[in-house]
Amino acid sequence: MTRLSRRDLLLGGTGVLGAFTLGGLVSAKAQAADHSLTIASLDHGILPETVTQGMMSFAADGPPPVLRLKRGQKTSIDVSNALNEASVVHWHGLRIANAMDGVPYLTQHPIETGQSFRYEFTPPDAGTFWYHPHCNTLEQMSRGLTGMMIVEEDEDPGFDEDLPLNIRDFRLGGDGQFIAFYKARNAARGGTLGTVSTVNWKVAPTFDLAAGSLVRLRLAVTDITRVGTYEITGGEAQVIAIDSNPLPRPVPAKDLILSPGQRADIALRVPDREEEPVTLRLKRRNGDRDLATFRPRGQSLRRELRELKPLQPNPVPEADLANAEVMEFVFGWSPEGDAPQPSICGTLGYTFWSINRKAWPGDLPGPFDPLATLKLGKSYILRLRNESPNAHPIHLHGVSFRLLQSNKRKLPPLVTDTALLLEEETLDVALVADNPGDWAFHCHVIEHQKTGLTGFLRIEA
Repeated sequence: MTRLSRRDLLLGGTGVLGAFTLGGLVSAKAQAADHSLTIASLDHGILPETVTQGMMSFAADGPPPVLRLKRGQKTSIDVSNALNEASVVHWHGLRIANAMDGVPYLTQHPIETGQSFRYEFTPPDAGTFWYHPHCNTLEQMSRGLTGMMIVEEDEDPGFDEDLPLNIRDFRLGGDGQFIAFYKARNAARGGTLGTVSTVNWKVAPTFDLAAGSLVRLRLAVTDITRVGTYEITGGEAQVIAIDSNPLPRPVPAKDLILSPGQRADIALRVPDREEEPVTLRLKRRNGDRDLATFRPRGQSLRRELRELKPLQPNPVPEADLANAEVMEFVFGWSPEGDAPQPSICGTLGYTFWSINRKAWPGDLPGPFDPLATLKLGKSYILRLRNESPNAHPIHLHGVSFRLLQSNKRKLPPLVTDTALLLEEETLDVALVADNPGDWAFHCHVIEHQKTGLTGFLRIEA
């Protein structure tokens, strides 16, 4: 039986109890899960000759592990909470059952200290995904709680190596210790950038790769704020997928804009000679930064990109545009008078942002009204209108959508779960409401999310 904390009871937890499946809590006699994660604090070195205290991970001894699953195969993941605060885990980009989506109170109770929860789902799509908390989100993610998840295709596309790259900043001072995770004046604008850029928790790491080999670079931007432009220099590199969905045709790995939550799969043909390194570069106005180096090693395998098998599209249904209902969502600043409410999942103490001029009050038992109710199986066009001068990566849980058109730029017909909404842009996306439940809908600049730019869409029969 679910054990409610005193705080749950004060917030009305007894009324919420019946809304969730109780089978998620893990009993001592439960059969072993396919994967297990422990949310824990640890001290770990990020900057040279320093140890950063008070980091968090999904492992007790280092960076979050890369989880590898197979498309169409059921998996179970036990998550144990060894923190002194509540948490949950959201599987970003996965179109799975609502009860397994990992959003506090909307889909499950928070996992409190000493508790464990079993997530069970069957991933319908292949590609690059990631996972992170949705409770005390800003601080927990800032301290390190972002990990990568790979769902493998039914057919091997033919790479010699598969290399996940967890790209994120940390806000550290010169002594290697955490500084303030955000500044209020930045949260009300574009967000607070990190000070130290890392790949897989390392500053400018070097990876040795077989010369002349074909390597799949899986980029996941798990940062809480930074919208960046990335490129691969050296070697032959093509982008083959964005946000877990294959591109209609590969494009050069240059001027690739990725916002928080987004992913890109890149096919790299490693150069033949050791004197020809490859770099992953972040392009910036104040000077480009090399995030990682890939160094050819050994005798060339002499592979060619044309040897790779094309990635197969994921089974995302196509919207019926001729009969789709249009729904408009306005993203902007919060009306005066709105204030966040205390929550077991934390608050920043400010409300700056809103959707349809209504700010999310916090992660509470509710009940709350959805931003919109969609009918199961029906097609929709979501018109995303940004009234602010700041960009917002808009993420929808549980459902994938296709980019249609913008009032500011030409859009490729990409299928995604996270779309970067530029300043004062109106963006149309299309979807089929094929997954029932209450699905979080929010900006993935976490300061924006935690100060009001959050809501949910309900899909019901």
